Amino acid sequence: MLLQVSGSPHVHGSESVKKIMWSVVIALLPAFLVSVYYFGIPVIILTLVSVGCCMLFEWLIQKYLFKGESTILDGSAVITGMLVAFNVPANLPIWILIIGDLIAIGVAKMAFGGLGKNLFNPAITARIFLLISFPVQMTTWPVPRHFQGFADAVTGPTPLGVIKEGVKAGVPVDSLMNTPVALSDGTFANMPSNLDYLFGQMGGSFGEVSAIAILIGALYLLWRKVISWHIPVSFILTAFIFAGIFWLADPTQYANPFFHMVTGGLMLGACFMATDMVTSPTSKWGMIVFGCGCGLITMIIRLFGAYPEGVSFSILIMNALVPLIDKAFKPKRFAN
Repeated sequence: MLLQVSGSPHVHGSESVKKIMWSVVIALLPAFLVSVYYFGIPVIILTLVSVGCCMLFEWLIQKYLFKGESTILDGSAVITGMLVAFNVPANLPIWILIIGDLIAIGVAKMAFGGLGKNLFNPAITARIFLLISFPVQMTTWPVPRHFQGFADAVTGPTPLGVIKEGVKAGVPVDSLMNTPVALSDGTFANMPSNLDYLFGQMGGSFGEVSAIAILIGALYLLWRKVISWHIPVSFILTAFIFAGIFWLADPTQYANPFFHMVTGGLMLGACFMATDMVTSPTSKWGMIVFGCGCGLITMIIRLFGAYPEGVSFSILIMNALVPLIDKAFKPKRFAN
């Protein structure tokens, strides 16, 4: 009797690339809905334009350059489009967003060969490119509930920006937390409360403002086993400990760690972008090292760098180190 053994894999699971990608899309919906509540119709417009452009650019590159089968329905281009949109202000001109989509798909993803081959997270790459290329537009933040359209929106600073500039001017952090900030229409508004920070009633890139909505999506991904806890927990915990040490050492110069957890893009970055399967380590210990590195670099930039935010830069830097991390934590072979 002849026994024939086929090539691996021998065990097949029920998951597929398409199922995983669309699970991530579902997990992003709570943050999207909260953003619509705070910033209005422009959130819907920017998100739809970004998703549509990412799918279009990927289809064009695959059809006319790769001349291969289209993969725009697997959900990966939709995720990239949503995350690029989530990382910009709700009043960003559409033409700038389209440039970001082109960078994300054409440079950060397809230039490396497509899904599964890119070294850097496409949405992070696009955000950093736009921030460096269009710093004014990328740092003009509409105020929640006061959004009046692209032309005459009331804008104001983000909490991270207020703290960064205030500390540079020699104002204690506790005073900054209780001092009204000037808006673009000449009026003043109080700094957000802790509940405001948690639910997203503050300025910032519209997809990152609500920590609660992002955590709901992350819990869904953990339940679906699309991501593991290693990167988000190590990222957030490292940032929390680092911020806590400096806050305990000098609370007049450094904000409390809770403030850093729920402001800026830390939650969005830790739960949805640092956990990207393609650009993060494969081993559990590698993931922990990756997350710790992201948290550490984020806080170093926030506390001592020129930018008030460091999440995007930290993830991009750690993306570049993933091959080294995978090599250092390579699992042992069972046989020679």
